[in-house]
Amino acid sequence: MWIGSLTLDILLGNVHSLKEKRSVVRPVVAELRRRFVVSVAETGSHDLHRRVEIGVAVVAADRAHCADVLSACEDLVAGRPELEILSARVRYLSDQDADGMTCSETALS
Repeated sequence: MWIGSLTLDILLGNVHSLKEKRSVVRPVVAELRRRFVVSVAETGSHDLHRRVEIGVAVVAADRAHCADVLSACEDLVAGRPELEILSARVRYLSDQDADGMTCSETALS
């Protein structure tokens, strides 16, 4: 099992308030969730009206599938003219990466 995560730091275009920010970010989050069946949320820059951090996570049987899904998610966001991706960070975690502990031991610790 593989877990992939994508963190996008995004600059919003012509946005002048937190209310306008929500009206831009919410449809993007909803489309990512619907189109790619991933977990996605606004994860940072909550109090800044022109910046947003969006986190995306996917679980798959192999790393390649995680990479394909996260790449497609990044492409979707990059294709939106009102958004500019400042940075993108991708991380992968396998069930073997838990320092020798099984997943149930990790959850119980």
